[in-house]
Amino acid sequence: MTRILLVRGMFAGLVAGLLVFALARWIGEPQVERAIAFETAMDPAKGEAPEPKIVSRKIQGGLGLLTATVVDGTTIGGIFALVFAFVYGRMQLTNPRALAALVAGLRFVILAVVPDLESSANPPSMGSPDTIGVRAAAFFLLLAFSIAAMILTVKVERHLQKCLGGWNVSFVAVVFFVVVIAVVSRFPLNFNEVPPRFPVAVMWKFGVAPMEMQMLLWSILGFLFWWLADMSLRVRPLHS
Repeated sequence: MTRILLVRGMFAGLVAGLLVFALARWIGEPQVERAIAFETAMDPAKGEAPEPKIVSRKIQGGLGLLTATVVDGTTIGGIFALVFAFVYGRMQLTNPRALAALVAGLRFVILAVVPDLESSANPPSMGSPDTIGVRAAAFFLLLAFSIAAMILTVKVERHLQKCLGGWNVSFVAVVFFVVVIAVVSRFPLNFNEVPPRFPVAVMWKFGVAPMEMQMLLWSILGFLFWWLADMSLRVRPLHS
């Protein structure tokens, strides 16, 4: 049964990846083009020659973007299905639809919301090459803290379940996670590497676009997988 869920999770991820590609073409690519146009216009002022294009923008924003979103979505869908299969039957929540929605929501918060709060994506021409390593390390460190905070929150929730129970323990767990992330997020370095006269609208829209794409990915993945998993588990329980 786990193999069936894995295949269905990958299918759900594939569909989600295709929709993310469409959204990226709509809201993401125009901001990339504007940022590149700004960078190209600034090169002569800096006395720098334009960098040679190894891969054309047409391929990057078309086939390249499609490949990236589909592969990423399919991979995430498979991992999502394996996580669902692992926790199903080990949690008090036994409804497949509710469990799929919970797993999707938690992974969206852990892998997208928390890291993006402190280290959002930078458009072309923003960010110094000298700080790429530090910025990447700060992002992955915050991601690791986010995962660790969620694991710790689950342990606290289970420990308090007998004392509080019901919605009270859920509320306490949410508050605990928010407080931990608020404390941890104060430590990563802050970078101010915005070029002079860079369009603020482009910077804002470029930062929001990845969050919108992640929201679409996890929404479609959670909804489609819960529908597919629910049909499968009605026919054959996972732990039968």
